[in-house]
Amino acid sequence: MNIAVLGYGTVGSGVVEVLKTNYKSIAKRAGEPIDVKYVLDLRDFPDDPIQEKIVHDYNVILNDDDVKIVVEVMGGTNPAYTFVKQALLAGKSVATSNKELVAKHGSELIAIARENNINFMFEASVGGGIPIIRPLMNSLTADEIEEISGILNGTTNYMLTKMSEEGAAYDDVLKDAQNKGYAERNPEADVEGYDACRKIAILTSLANGRQVDFEDIYTEGITKITDKDFKYAGKMGKSIKLLATSKCENGQIYAYVAPMMIGQEHPLFSVNDVFNAVFVKGNMLGDTMFYGKGAGKLPTASAVVSDIVEEVKHIHTNIKVEWQPEKLELSDMKQAVQRFFVRVKKTCPQSEVSRVFGQVQFVSVDGLDDEYAFVTGAMKEAEFDEKIAGLSGVITRIRYTQLSAE
Repeated sequence: MNIAVLGYGTVGSGVVEVLKTNYKSIAKRAGEPIDVKYVLDLRDFPDDPIQEKIVHDYNVILNDDDVKIVVEVMGGTNPAYTFVKQALLAGKSVATSNKELVAKHGSELIAIARENNINFMFEASVGGGIPIIRPLMNSLTADEIEEISGILNGTTNYMLTKMSEEGAAYDDVLKDAQNKGYAERNPEADVEGYDACRKIAILTSLANGRQVDFEDIYTEGITKITDKDFKYAGKMGKSIKLLATSKCENGQIYAYVAPMMIGQEHPLFSVNDVFNAVFVKGNMLGDTMFYGKGAGKLPTASAVVSDIVEEVKHIHTNIKVEWQPEKLELSDMKQAVQRFFVRVKKTCPQSEVSRVFGQVQFVSVDGLDDEYAFVTGAMKEAEFDEKIAGLSGVITRIRYTQLSAE
């Protein structure tokens, strides 16, 4: 089975390495050997054996009937979308790790694959090497999915772990993450939550069978989290994680990305460093979790190759993916029920907090003498916004635990 790889960057070179290193075992599982015939890249690699397979013109791949599977690991949507759509229309199956492509054009590309009796697969687009797409499509089909919550970005999880364990400031851990190659020079996609947003859009679309536009998902990053927040979290035995969440409550579907303060009983509490995890709650299965390295050259490449193997095994059979183009309208985030952790200046008396919010849990930390914090009861976000607007001296607020998982 001949395949072509689009892009010879981190993931693309990883795909080639995995296929070469595990050539015999992969061939046994696929039912036949898998060979890379072409690698598309703008660059040349004169010191790499791959050079003999490098092409610069995509049409070479598109017009070669001998290439049955195209692997897109370029990233972004341009020209990835054009190349992938052309490949599918030409009768070639596609495997991709491109979350931007899948989040924006997934339903369309799945439909084209279905019409042409081929496959468009994207296991590596969410959680890197963690298997989550296929379990959602195959293993959990007997369940109604009530909640998906995930730590879906290794960069921010690494940063929050450092802040928690070392008491370091945000700017310092960001610089450290950049120096170690975990964060880009422009870290906006990670720290503002955009990367996690696209991933939870994909999972929500699959769980509900309809298109969820990532632009509709409330997204809040970690840029406002400080070392002082972690001092309070430590005092209460809590942890702060950037969670991407999709849940169904009373027939309403909410999806959002935001820092959450969670307790030790939460399955995601102990997921630290660059590791990712996805917690899934089904109405029959109950709670289950998928955990592992969510990024990196070989873990991501391993997930891509697993898709390639599936496509080889189903070369003339479309694997049904329930993701229709019909848009799923998310419920207003303001109607979601949460609890909140709030820091306020000492100039705001506790009696005033109690008057506005009723019964709350007050928290103080040694060394932070000019402020204190409190934790609210459960309420709708709209109600919280209204109450907090009338309170003086507010420093920050963080959503406190997820009710359905606690």
